[in-house]
Amino acid sequence: MTDIEKLQEIIQKIDWLLSVNITPNDPDFQEWHSRAERFLHNKYGADSIELKDFQKYTFFPKLAKAPRDKQFLEFLIYDKCHSDLKTIKNLFLDNLQDMQDEETEAAKMKSDEQDCIERIFIRFRKVALQLTRRHDGRDTLRIQDEYDVQDLLRVLLSLYFDDVRPEEWTPSYAGGSARMDFLIPEIETVIEVKKTRKELADKKLREELIIDIAYYQEHPKCKKLYCFVYDPDMILRNPAAIKNDLEKNHEGLVRVFIEA
Repeated sequence: MTDIEKLQEIIQKIDWLLSVNITPNDPDFQEWHSRAERFLHNKYGADSIELKDFQKYTFFPKLAKAPRDKQFLEFLIYDKCHSDLKTIKNLFLDNLQDMQDEETEAAKMKSDEQDCIERIFIRFRKVALQLTRRHDGRDTLRIQDEYDVQDLLRVLLSLYFDDVRPEEWTPSYAGGSARMDFLIPEIETVIEVKKTRKELADKKLREELIIDIAYYQEHPKCKKLYCFVYDPDMILRNPAAIKNDLEKNHEGLVRVFIEA
């Protein structure tokens, strides 16, 4: 359960407490109070403003002297408890809105970062071709094998990400491990790179990627897996089928980019 869901349940319990003749002495109230206080402590910390604001509310009226009328005393306790609950509900609603805004912003940032990666894939061939057209025919990087693809891709990724880890090992799976080409921890994304050749056409490529995906999805930081296939000589006969099959069988995890 996420923090947002936990807080939503705490707020919903306030509505229930307000709907009954609850007082601070009731077990249901005490269970809710303990849960709310524990949530604020775990979420914001022992010295947080959020927790201290919550702890300011006693839910009991401050009386110089208890009235002799028992029913009147019970009314005062009930009234103070309900008043504090309503105030705290508004505080929690503010906290909930802040958390939802943060989640939305984080999702937007992650989406923007993934857009950057996909833009690199789409423009990779254009960059590779541009590198071959240097002034006076000077030496440059020529994409001849998979290692050349990785080298250029890492440079392009470093434009957007500070921590791009090459050759990160996966956890053990089916008695073995594998090395990922790139891991970007901050967005929990793995990139696998392939360059086609005669020995790596449709069938072999599909088989290798299926095995790689099985290994990589075991890594705790692999929430998104990109398979980037560079096919400049157009060796693949049906790249669309490879892309569709892999993405369909691993929906939500795998995106395949085949660039010729």
